[in-house]
Amino acid sequence: MSIASHFSTIRLSGMDIEVERRGSGAPLLVLHGEEALETGSPALDRLAQTHELIIPSMPGFGHSERPDWITNIDDISYIWLDLVDHFKLQGVTAVGFGVGGWLALEMATKQNFAGKLVLVDPFGVKIGGPTDRDIQDIWTLHPAKVEKLKWRDAAKAKRDFANMSDDQLAVVARNIESFARFCWDPYMHNPKLRQRLHRVTAQTLFVWGENDGIITPDYGRAYTGLVKNARFEMIAESGHYPHIEQPDAFHKIVAPFIG
Repeated sequence: MSIASHFSTIRLSGMDIEVERRGSGAPLLVLHGEEALETGSPALDRLAQTHELIIPSMPGFGHSERPDWITNIDDISYIWLDLVDHFKLQGVTAVGFGVGGWLALEMATKQNFAGKLVLVDPFGVKIGGPTDRDIQDIWTLHPAKVEKLKWRDAAKAKRDFANMSDDQLAVVARNIESFARFCWDPYMHNPKLRQRLHRVTAQTLFVWGENDGIITPDYGRAYTGLVKNARFEMIAESGHYPHIEQPDAFHKIVAPFIG
């Protein structure tokens, strides 16, 4: 089924932000992950059959600008609250993947902007003690090891770089660079977020890949326990990207929750 989609640029906080709008129906705010892989996944096309997906590219991702003053995910949360106002999305359902799930929670601790949150294998908090490895260090591990930790089916990790345009390759490079800039130090979390999570009032669904080796289901269960009105669902035979490896199972869990 062909899904109508178009891109535009809006001005927020003094910068140009790229926004994709896909499908039709009630609005659904989609916050992409650290690689923005979900933007091309069948899981989003399924959601776009019943909702209008509003998919902004974070600063430094896609074709969005990245001013020097933006240094972390917390900074971006304020910009995205401006985006909520721009599109009049108060009370919207937000779906966040990885870093996007972390971003959604940062937003929700500041303002009750969402009626529901769907958080797919999100980063964002420190669960264990100072010497506990909650989140695998993807920057120091060998790429082959990282791939095995991220994916249950490594074949789905392959990307056809040889057939990408120069613009598409530039976007991939920008995404990686910006991801490192925002999440390197402190590594993949905000030390203050855990103490703010009691402010989240939205109905919240955490969705986790059973075989996620980057942030395990045990991390996900502990994270869920920090948020009121939250529940945890796990998808079998999938890693850090359950929506890509098991799109049907993902839709079966998420669609009824979104409504």
